[in-house]
Amino acid sequence: MQEQKILGIDVGASGIKGAVVDIDSGELLNERIRLETPDPATPGAMAETFAELVRQHDWKGLVGCGFPSIIKNGVAYSAANISEDWIGRNVVEIFSLACGCPVEVLNDADAAGLAEMQFGLGQGEMGTVLLITIGSGLGSALFVDGQLVPNTELGHIFLRNQKRVAEQYASNNARKREDLSWEEWGIRFNEYLQSIERVLNPDLILLGGGTSKRFDKYEGYLDLRTPVKPAELLNAAGTIGAATYAYQQSRKH
Repeated sequence: MQEQKILGIDVGASGIKGAVVDIDSGELLNERIRLETPDPATPGAMAETFAELVRQHDWKGLVGCGFPSIIKNGVAYSAANISEDWIGRNVVEIFSLACGCPVEVLNDADAAGLAEMQFGLGQGEMGTVLLITIGSGLGSALFVDGQLVPNTELGHIFLRNQKRVAEQYASNNARKREDLSWEEWGIRFNEYLQSIERVLNPDLILLGGGTSKRFDKYEGYLDLRTPVKPAELLNAAGTIGAATYAYQQSRKH
């Protein structure tokens, strides 16, 4: 049935990726298409790229979108890795108008978390589950007994005696920018996770984003009470979660 297939788009600081998702299984029904995120990542430029991605899928139905911002009622409230022109703008309206399809939008890390909780290692997990996405920044998705607590933004806490924002200190971009070894970066990332553990005391921490694929490189430097595991869906999670969210929202209307 058509309503069980939804186009999911994962908007990131470096790439905008999309695929058609089977909502029942979480399976991608085609190879993901990736377009470069425009630089600067302004609303107009990103809307054009978003619309082009929809066109390349020859898609006419509902679209789900994970977007790198705090999202409330479709409006962007932050812009850590995109143009600040997005702040206060309605992402739903801008993208829907650009592509000619109805669009549902949520925070990109929340999208990845939804996918992992429904189709990945988070299935059936109760208690407090935290997903951290490691990429250009550090995204977070928090779940309590399977329910999403949206827009947590735990990549923006301060470390190093309040002098360093976490994602500027321990993201994959920080590793590349400062040419850190996996040991050096792993120690930093461990410091970050320990700070979160002290405050949230989660029952499980899942790691998503591109760097989760290299878990074996830094696993040995992590020292936490909480179990830490690489997420199962890896880079596809944001796409799958965006489609899942759009489907859930459509069922409410």
